[in-house]
Amino acid sequence: MRFLAYALLCLLLSLSATRAQQYPAYNDIYVNDFAELLDLGHESILRRNLTRLREDHGIELTVVTIGSMSDYGHDGTIEDFATELFNSWGVGDATRNDGAMLLVAVEDRVLRIEVGAGYGDSKDVSTKRIIDRIIVPEFSLDNYATGIMEGVDALIVELSGVEDDTTSMEVIYPPGYEPPGFFERNAKWFYAASTPTVTGIAAFFFLRWRRRRPRTCPVDGQRMQLVPEDLDDALLSDGQAKEEQLKSVDYDVWECGQCGHRTIEAYRGWFSGYGACRSCKYRTLESESTVLQPATTTSPGRRRVDYECQHCGEAWSATEFIPRKQSSSSSSSSSSSFGGGSSSGGGSSGSW
Repeated sequence: MRFLAYALLCLLLSLSATRAQQYPAYNDIYVNDFAELLDLGHESILRRNLTRLREDHGIELTVVTIGSMSDYGHDGTIEDFATELFNSWGVGDATRNDGAMLLVAVEDRVLRIEVGAGYGDSKDVSTKRIIDRIIVPEFSLDNYATGIMEGVDALIVELSGVEDDTTSMEVIYPPGYEPPGFFERNAKWFYAASTPTVTGIAAFFFLRWRRRRPRTCPVDGQRMQLVPEDLDDALLSDGQAKEEQLKSVDYDVWECGQCGHRTIEAYRGWFSGYGACRSCKYRTLESESTVLQPATTTSPGRRRVDYECQHCGEAWSATEFIPRKQSSSSSSSSSSSFGGGSSSGGGSSGSW
């Protein structure tokens, strides 16, 4: 009898502890910034990009920021918290289980990218790379918004397999490619944060000045000269020349008349339709989509995307899902709830 009473007491304590942990309820399926790390401009851009990911690829990716896990009665690891929160919300398609969540616990100084059970452990390495190389360096400088924005950009590329205009950064650069500076990488945030016309004009003149400002030779300190556009192709690699021909990247070559030192600067074409090739890394990749099975209101469709690099010639194809069409009665609520997916604990974590 005493044993039964003890067992009942343990059960009640266990249930009490379980009830004490309450996961937050989501207000939006794309961005829930409970820790207020993002401003309205950042949230707007995130929501637009994540909506496009869902509409184009059927993949649900959600961003969550919280103060501390202890605020919700959790005293364990972020891995357990993220998995339970992911499953509580039902992120991703219920059949494919291909959702993903970026969770930041800012006061605990930990974060995690949790992925759906459909990925298994196939995304563990790539999500760890995104965390360590992109997000954590920014978080270490308290640049939380930048880390989240650039991390989500990279994660969209990883999940969709397609790099397009929704992303704002490059993870890998080809030989001789110098990444754009701070203003170039973040110009779109300035556009979203203020009046587009005024900011656009100011950015145009600033970038023009920044690009043409005098350079000093790092070897002898002499003033360098900009090689004319019609002559600089001879000083570029074949891949760089092809990028210029396709207008996906524009290169400037600066040359020192005293010692002959050259500096090559790259400027990405903002409205180019070419992506980065997985083999040669140049932005010379062209894609074309063919619908294999149209989507209906009851089932998703499929399409084949054919890729071909205009530089190295590598070609391959990939099959993607087309999200189900929304009927008029459900279109108003199509973005109000998750698809019922689940996670088995895949993904990666980090701290700063």
